[in-house]
Amino acid sequence: MTPDDVALRPVVPADRDLLLRIYASSRETEMALVPWTPAEKDAFLREQFEFQDRHYRTAYEEAEFSIITISGEDGGRLIVHRGPQWIEVMDIALLGPWRNQGVGTQLIKDLMAEASRTAKSLRLWVEQFNRAQHLYARLGFVHAGTEGVHMEWTWTAAQARHS
Repeated sequence: MTPDDVALRPVVPADRDLLLRIYASSRETEMALVPWTPAEKDAFLREQFEFQDRHYRTAYEEAEFSIITISGEDGGRLIVHRGPQWIEVMDIALLGPWRNQGVGTQLIKDLMAEASRTAKSLRLWVEQFNRAQHLYARLGFVHAGTEGVHMEWTWTAAQARHS
């Protein structure tokens, strides 16, 4: 896969079912542990997706909501909020077949380059059990704190030059 294979397109209303599928796929491991029926899991995931989506769209109206395409196929979502000092990755999620293929790494590196060009810091939050935190550490992010089950990771070009 080359960098040209990965692109972003704006989310449109017709993407609702795709976004729910991406959200649900990001919680498969967690859902495998609960003794609920498939219908109960589906209802829970739909409710949680709606809650998260409503929160992001209300609290971060100016955020950029994108579908990640890989070789022209819809493969994930990326939500980025750009503030005066920060670029914040609010969410990055890929459907199963696209995980561990370098797609997320490429997108994060693209955001690191943007942060460097614009003299901003890059930050994101990841759940403590999420393996992606190892990727962020390899890329030079620094663990900046923990809030509940989420860990904050930050990156700046200056901090990368000193490591």
